[in-house]
Amino acid sequence: MKNGVVIVGAGHAGVQAAASLREDGYDGPVILVSDENELPYHKPPLSKTFIKEQEAKPQPLRGEAFYTGSAIDYRPGIRVDRIDAGGRRLEIAGGGVLPFDRLILATGSRPRILPLPGSELSGVVSLRSLADARLIRELSAQSEDGVILGGGFIGLEIAATLTAAGRKVTVVEAVDRLLGRAVAPVIARHVRQRLEATGVRILTGTTIARLEGENGRVSAAITASGERLPAQMVIIGVGVVPNVELAQAAGITVANGTRVDQQMRTSVPEILAIGDAASYRHWLTGSDVRLESVQNATDQARLAARTILGHADAFAAVPWFWSDIGDMKLQMVGLISGGDSHVVLGDVNENRFSIYHYAANRLLGIESVNRPGDHMLGRKMLGVGFSPTPQTVATGPDGLKAALAAFQQEEPVRAAE
Repeated sequence: MKNGVVIVGAGHAGVQAAASLREDGYDGPVILVSDENELPYHKPPLSKTFIKEQEAKPQPLRGEAFYTGSAIDYRPGIRVDRIDAGGRRLEIAGGGVLPFDRLILATGSRPRILPLPGSELSGVVSLRSLADARLIRELSAQSEDGVILGGGFIGLEIAATLTAAGRKVTVVEAVDRLLGRAVAPVIARHVRQRLEATGVRILTGTTIARLEGENGRVSAAITASGERLPAQMVIIGVGVVPNVELAQAAGITVANGTRVDQQMRTSVPEILAIGDAASYRHWLTGSDVRLESVQNATDQARLAARTILGHADAFAAVPWFWSDIGDMKLQMVGLISGGDSHVVLGDVNENRFSIYHYAANRLLGIESVNRPGDHMLGRKMLGVGFSPTPQTVATGPDGLKAALAAFQQEEPVRAAE
């Protein structure tokens, strides 16, 4: 393949795809393009340490020497205007083309726009990039009050961080609870109680009608009921939209993301898609999903590299997620949609517990707060297809470990039969 592999997007997915191609023995050209001018960096710290500490620096995904040493041609500051799928080339903004033999789309997602009167005011920002995080850090140093629109992971992580830094923070969520798409109600209630205990004000079932400003800078958010929430900074965190425009314009199938098969191939086989913008039929649930997590991005990237190298592995990674919100380390493994019962281990009042979710007698997933051992054990159990009974879960970690060991010993016998 003389033109090699071109990867569009240099987040966790894109960088891992480039690395995996080299690790797996691919010796053709690998070109990694990004529309940012930064060395690719870790995104999770942006909502926490980076905006809290004025001297904090971005954490590179790989050192600069990695790209040169691995013969990965990293090209920052490049925006792709169009994919010519038939001609196997990219048209670059400002002129020029970039040919490819294989193309990996790791285009990620962008913050959802909230069409509010006043959203053009200075001090209104979303967090998705390093530039956004720098702006939030700068605004935080100049602000006493902040309003966060959206009670998802990003919004709550930022709320905890800003409150710890001495800011007055109000979180406004349109639905009746926090983390509505992400966790079970008991976890959402616990997170709310812990945040409110630190001083975060949380308004659920509430919408913002408009933003007000003074001299071009935001000064308040006005709720639909007329309450005025003082704010020198407003952070919008109402979800993200997958970046599928390039794929869609090229005639590639799109359905809540760029549609891929179990080898990460799009409807154009020479073009693959991975990460936040890829949608696929998940092996664990049998339903169509689009997952937004570092784990999903990196696992799909590894598989995409293997697909390009001629392997036919199907995607079978166990999904897991995490979020650090104040003194709560939330870890989730599996996909709990469709659950009808659960078992709790640990003590909610001590801020250290796990919830094992079931559909009938099948373990769907585990949500943990400050119990990393439960999370790691859950990844092992779901990874080998072991579904302990609720009664076994109730025996605690030691009982679960023993049951898992027994299952793994018996599995070769079952396979032989």
